[in-house]
Amino acid sequence: MYEFLFQASVFLAAAVIAVPIAARLGLGSVLGYLLAGIVIGPGLGLVANTDDLRHFGEFGVVLMLFLIGLELEPRALWDMRHRLIGLGGLQIVLTTTAIMLGAIAMDLAWQTSLAVGMTLALSSTAIVLQTLSEKGLMQTNGGRSAFSVLLTQDIAVIPMLIALPLLAVMPSVAINPDGSIRRATDAEHATEHAGDGHGAAMSLVDGLEGWQAALVTLGIIAVIILAGIYGARPLFRFIHSARLQEMYTAVALLIVIGIAFLMTLIGLSPALGTFLAGVVLANSEFRHELESSIEPFKGLLLGLFFITVGAGIDVERLAAEPFLVVGLAVAVIFIKGAVLYGLGRAFGLGRRGLWLFTLGLAQAGEFGFVLVSFALQLNVFPEPLADRLLLVVALSMMITPLLFLLFDHLARKFQENAETAEADEIDEEGPVIIAGIGRFGQVVNRLVQSSGYRTVVLDHDMQTIQLMRRFGFKGFFGDPTRPELLHAAGLGSARVLVAALDDHKATTKLVAYARRIRPDLHIVARARDRNHVYALYQAGADDIVREMFDSSLRAGRYVLENIGMSEYEAAIAEETFYHHDRHTVRELAKLWNPAVPASENEPYIARAKELEKELETALFTALDERGKKDVA
Repeated sequence: MYEFLFQASVFLAAAVIAVPIAARLGLGSVLGYLLAGIVIGPGLGLVANTDDLRHFGEFGVVLMLFLIGLELEPRALWDMRHRLIGLGGLQIVLTTTAIMLGAIAMDLAWQTSLAVGMTLALSSTAIVLQTLSEKGLMQTNGGRSAFSVLLTQDIAVIPMLIALPLLAVMPSVAINPDGSIRRATDAEHATEHAGDGHGAAMSLVDGLEGWQAALVTLGIIAVIILAGIYGARPLFRFIHSARLQEMYTAVALLIVIGIAFLMTLIGLSPALGTFLAGVVLANSEFRHELESSIEPFKGLLLGLFFITVGAGIDVERLAAEPFLVVGLAVAVIFIKGAVLYGLGRAFGLGRRGLWLFTLGLAQAGEFGFVLVSFALQLNVFPEPLADRLLLVVALSMMITPLLFLLFDHLARKFQENAETAEADEIDEEGPVIIAGIGRFGQVVNRLVQSSGYRTVVLDHDMQTIQLMRRFGFKGFFGDPTRPELLHAAGLGSARVLVAALDDHKATTKLVAYARRIRPDLHIVARARDRNHVYALYQAGADDIVREMFDSSLRAGRYVLENIGMSEYEAAIAEETFYHHDRHTVRELAKLWNPAVPASENEPYIARAKELEKELETALFTALDERGKKDVA
């Protein structure tokens, strides 16, 4: 118990300290966990053997794939079939071949080289999916392509494990009583593996013919699917009758652990089985309950896994062969990156998605630890080679967060280049100029055009402009803050300018320039928040619309209607609040100072309190007058 509590305290303390620091520095949680592992492992020597903990932490990958499956409907998975088979299959075959040729060039036997290629062809599901989720990139084209490849790789682990025994190039050996070495018999070899737990493992397919094992496998998968479709609702109704929140957590863990266990009995990946179960339950009304119950366990277990990877770095071997090991890790990343880049181009990924796909999957993965250990037991790898490969896998995984930082830099550069690209030639003018055609600008544009008025639409996002054109709306690509584009769009004769850019600083800059050139122009501006409202007032905007204000006001009116007010009374309260808020903004804009935070601006705070009391009085007065009219 003492040892367990000590280890748990060390791991939790390392995570609590390192991860927030890494997140604040913009490095991401994964790199924080890895660095924490290095500190408590090779650094301070507080953690010794991490293999058992790593296997425990790998269950976080199982939970993660279950949660991802809950977000995918079966139809969405079917739509991914081309990426799964084409993109994922080609990545495995081409990467395995390329690394195999490199290993042969280093004088390894072709069987060993093929095993090395298969081991390093796999990428890290845990690191990539966690990082994609943190950065909100999972639903991008590059993110979906990366997920498809990772799912294909998880499936490919099964035939790889089957193929490894066929690649053994070194005979098993046994030691005689006199100390001499001889070739081990098959019985001795089997006993050796039974001792490490592989031979004693439970299995439903051992000793069966191929067709029998296939039937058992298909039967188990069918049971999982049917249980998810027909058994989930009665099970959750039964659990709901207990009215204990912890029972939802228990049944969620039971589903995941039970399915993972069934998958191991038939020799399939537990992660693959739980992903399938998640897809089956994606349309269930209990999906959100399952997500909320499992999410905390997933995060902690993945964090534990990342820490064990960092703590398991063999510093002595790295110090003995630094150039060789680091060189091999970098070579693996370059080879995989080249293959991924070529496939991404062939499958039509855009520039941003292409680099996300390439840099995100260029590392080796956690299944590499499994394959290396298994190959070592089968005498496919000699021990020195296995040790180097484990170190290469770990180092490449540690480099991955840095590759994602490189992607962030490239993505910003692509955006800057897009903004400075050659703009369209604007060949028409209109009474209304709409700068920015996102969700806000689209509604304004449709309303104005449907009412019979011409608009000139400008936006610096080429994809948005192209999408507009596909739906029959004309727009021009270019930076709306550039004076020459504004004048070409008719700034000198326009009656109204709508400033609706996503970048609030660019919106303020546009308003200030337009007001300076056209004092008589009516400017309608979109504001991000109240501080932005004040900046736009100072810049010269006439009508300012906060992004969430009108929708929030309407939601408040619905609340009033359902807690006792009539529809008319709620409408009176809404209108009173609206007019008073406009008055409040004008008053506070006089006291707002962009150089002083609002929390430190005493005159601003004092006036805001006065205006809030005036709002309560105004609402009471408006409703009281309405009541008197009803009585009269």
